[in-house]
Amino acid sequence: MTALVIVNPQSGGGKTGRTWPSMLTAVEHALGSVDVVPTERRGHAIEIAEKAAKQKRELVVAVGGDGTFNEVVNGVMRGGAGATQVGFIAQGTGGDFRRTVGIEHRLDRYLAALSAGRERKIDVGRMTYKDEAGRDAERYFVNILSAGMGGLVDRYVADAPPQMGGRAAYFTASLRALAVCQKGRVRCEVTSGGATETKRVASYMIAVCNGQYFGSGMHVAPMAKIDDGVFEVVSIGAPSKIAFAMSSRKIYSGEHLRARGTEHFACEKVTLDLENESARGVFLIDCDGEPMGGLPITIEVLKGALRLRA
Repeated sequence: MTALVIVNPQSGGGKTGRTWPSMLTAVEHALGSVDVVPTERRGHAIEIAEKAAKQKRELVVAVGGDGTFNEVVNGVMRGGAGATQVGFIAQGTGGDFRRTVGIEHRLDRYLAALSAGRERKIDVGRMTYKDEAGRDAERYFVNILSAGMGGLVDRYVADAPPQMGGRAAYFTASLRALAVCQKGRVRCEVTSGGATETKRVASYMIAVCNGQYFGSGMHVAPMAKIDDGVFEVVSIGAPSKIAFAMSSRKIYSGEHLRARGTEHFACEKVTLDLENESARGVFLIDCDGEPMGGLPITIEVLKGALRLRA
């Protein structure tokens, strides 16, 4: 069956929409004739990809940012991932998942990975939570879910001018978020190797990592692997906001792991909730770069649940 290409024309500050006609020629040269569907709104890629998975499409390719790829993953998982491979051509501001996969940010590199047909079975995170209406809901992710500063930064990145580069947008948003963030006292119910224990961390940001990078190149979990069946959880505390800001600058190199207030543990499942209600309004969730509300949440790893062509 012909490959389906889901294109977010608004990604990369609208650059994807402007350059897609010229990209299509190269895509068809690599993959043959493809079906192309542009997204029209937030969440649209989930609907398109779910339908494609139910139709047992062999390959669904996301063209857009990490958020677009997250939507495609969610659609394929909802539609039944067994028959469908997913691929991507990263075109957003972050490009963090492709860093973990190890693909250079060049169109020919993405197309070479897609046309080679090599498959990797990778882990998927599943988050269960209450939506804004109080209903039980779930969301899948393949890269990183964070709570705290990350959710605030998400909201501010969305307000950044389209012409601002990815790292600049995240840096500016981080400064804004730092001004209003609060340290959360987070209770973690952690399951590892079949045993469950309670951990308590004081954190400005806690990241549940399947991949290694977020925030446009922050190397938050250098030890993470997308196919080992566990999450790497990294909590960044620090004694003050200033100390946290200094530690945050070290995330690009991975040196934050040695900073005071940083904690790390591995697990297959974790439930997170706040013990200080005053932080609840600003201790928000970022799921593969998408804002998703607040705590409490439960996250579990689905080992080898997705077929990635990369």
